[in-house]
This record gives sequence, structure tokens and C-alpha cells, in this order.
Amino acid sequence: MRVLFLFLLFTGLLKSGLSQSINYEDLFGDDWKKAVTFEKENRIWMEPLLVKNHISYPIAISIIFPELVRYSALKDKMEITLLKTLYVNLGEDYANFSIGQFQMKPSFAEMIRENAPDVTGRNSEITFNQISDFDDIKDFRKSIISDLEDPKSQINYLIIFIKICEKKFIISRKDDQSKVKFLATAYNFGIDKKKEVIENMIDKKFFNTKLFKTDNYSYADVSLFWFKQYMPDR
Repeated sequence: MRVLFLFLLFTGLLKSGLSQSINYEDLFGDDWKKAVTFEKENRIWMEPLLVKNHISYPIAISIIFPELVRYSALKDKMEITLLKTLYVNLGEDYANFSIGQFQMKPSFAEMIRENAPDVTGRNSEITFNQISDFDDIKDFRKSIISDLEDPKSQINYLIIFIKICEKKFIISRKDDQSKVKFLATAYNFGIDKKKEVIENMIDKKFFNTKLFKTDNYSYADVSLFWFKQYMPDR
């Protein structure tokens, strides 16, 4: 067996098999193209806002790009009116579902709102109403639904998410591609996890664009694939 391994290694057969990568653009087809179209059409307002907040545009968009693909694949197949009603009336324990182009969940939005004051300065233009600002918790939940249905509000959640990660996980020493993989995994898996746990999840395959069970892919790999397309020289 050892002899066979060495033979494959030196002939390059093993190396080529291990290094094969997935072309996600071909794999996701029209849904990928629709996501690219959304990014290009909305770059005019997304990029200045991210730059103003000292955040790399390609890194930020790579984080949510798999969700743009997923949104394109599912938007005509999902009816979420009932889920919205359940969340407003009963909370995330009864209905925690993905909303909008960036496919953010109410639990994610609640966590971002709660932690935002720790990473925004006094002069920050990004502010969120806290649960204490509402007399009725249902109104608080309605405000979250409203935010998540609007890409221009969702981008604020993305900005604060990145700032929370920068402070909590100290990612400044990572190179850009490592940042993409880590932040994409944290976005998909949860920022309430420890850094080591998130890093161990980077190559795990849980991402898909179907309603029912299908082949899964690494969320971080999909993010990095788009990032390399946007930044071809890196």
C-alpha cells in the first residue's frame, strides 16, 4: 500500500485528485449569475458604505455571496408569511428562518443589535433600536423583520457583524483569503462560538441551495471562490 501511495504521489495522480476544486459558477448556474447581477447592480451604494466603515468590499461581499445564490434559488419556492407571524408572536424559538437577499435569521439580527453598542462609536451612523426601546416585544420583532427585508438595512447588520468579529476574534493578522474563510464560516455557523470551533468548521460541508436534502458544500469554499473571481490577482 505504501508503494502504491508513493507511486501515485510522484506520478502526480494523487496530487491532482486531491487538488481538484469545484467550479461553483458552473454548479449553481443561473442562480450564481443572478447573484452576480445583484452584486454588480448594487455595488454603487454598497461599496461606499463599506469603505466608509473601513471594511474591505470584496471581503464583505464574499461573506454573504453564498446567501445571494441561495436567495436566488429559493425566493420563488418559499412562502414565509406564516413563519413571520410565528416569529412576531412567539419568538425565534418557534420560527427562526432566513430572510432577504443576505438570508439573515431573526436570531442573528437580535444578536447583532445586542452587541452593536460595543463596536460602534458615538458618531456612528449605524444604530439599532434595542428591545428596551419597545413597549411591546412584538413591535421589536416586527422591526427586525422590516430590517431583514431591506438590503440597505441588512448591509448595516453585515458591517456590525464584521466589526464584532474583528474585536472578538482578532483577525487582523490573517491574510485576506483566510479572513474570507473565517468570516464566512462565522456568518454561517454563528459568532457565539469560540474561535477554535469556528476554525474547525471551515471545511465542513453544510451549505446547499435546495429545500430538500441534496449535496452539501463548504460555505467558506463558495465564498472564497467568488472572492478569487473578484480579486483574480490574489
